[in-house]
Amino acid sequence: MDTKVKIWDVFNSGKCMRTYMGHSKAVRDISFCNDGTKFLTAGYDKNIKYWDTETGQVISTFSTGKIPYVVKLNPDDDKQSILLAGMSDKKIVQWDMNTGQITQEYDQHLGAVNTITFVDNNRRFVTSSDDKSLRVWEFGIPVVIKYISEPHMHSMPAISLHPNSNWLAAQSLDNQILIYSTRERFQLNKKKRFAGHIVAGYACQVNFSPDGRFVMSGDGEGKCWFWDWKSCKVFRTLKCHEGVCIGCEWHPLEQSKVATCGWDGLIKYWD
Repeated sequence: MDTKVKIWDVFNSGKCMRTYMGHSKAVRDISFCNDGTKFLTAGYDKNIKYWDTETGQVISTFSTGKIPYVVKLNPDDDKQSILLAGMSDKKIVQWDMNTGQITQEYDQHLGAVNTITFVDNNRRFVTSSDDKSLRVWEFGIPVVIKYISEPHMHSMPAISLHPNSNWLAAQSLDNQILIYSTRERFQLNKKKRFAGHIVAGYACQVNFSPDGRFVMSGDGEGKCWFWDWKSCKVFRTLKCHEGVCIGCEWHPLEQSKVATCGWDGLIKYWD
């Protein structure tokens, strides 16, 4: 919220290693490139910035004049110069960062775009929106190949891909996490639902343990929830923050450790 981006040392000191200053309003989203040497930020100042992690320099800035809500690089190593951004004006905009040119616009949603998730060996991506739908796109082709919208569906402001790449977990604002197949038909898995937490009104992040055995989510009451992926039962809850626990990340290597962040302005690292 203070327009700054900070990077912290987790391994040793727990200290802030660098502060990146360049946005003039709050930062909405961050996305690292595969090797971690660069990252993207999306700001409420309507700018997308591409940073050098080590030097803290802004390499380039992109803008359409609308607010970017989510930024993603194409995960393929040979396509790391291609940026996708989900915008407040309902579009997903694609840039070639080498030329600075917009190379594609995906324009079908009826509300602001909240998430972009690559699936199917990065040949496709799934987007969610304030219009309460999910849409699946062929990368590079601005035609929806699958449109998922039911009368009972709620907005899904956070989505995460299972480590086996076969499933998407979607945080639904009716206080449940829904599971969709990433296979051809992108069907809802009616046997898998994760509930108990209160998220209505908050875009609480949902995540998986690296081995795929647990689902994790923050909630509106400052708790972090863990469910067993197989049984869908609550494994445990942690009281982490005063107010909303908005974000949670599992340590990619040390499977017993997680990080949470809250609207209390704190980031906490748990064992």
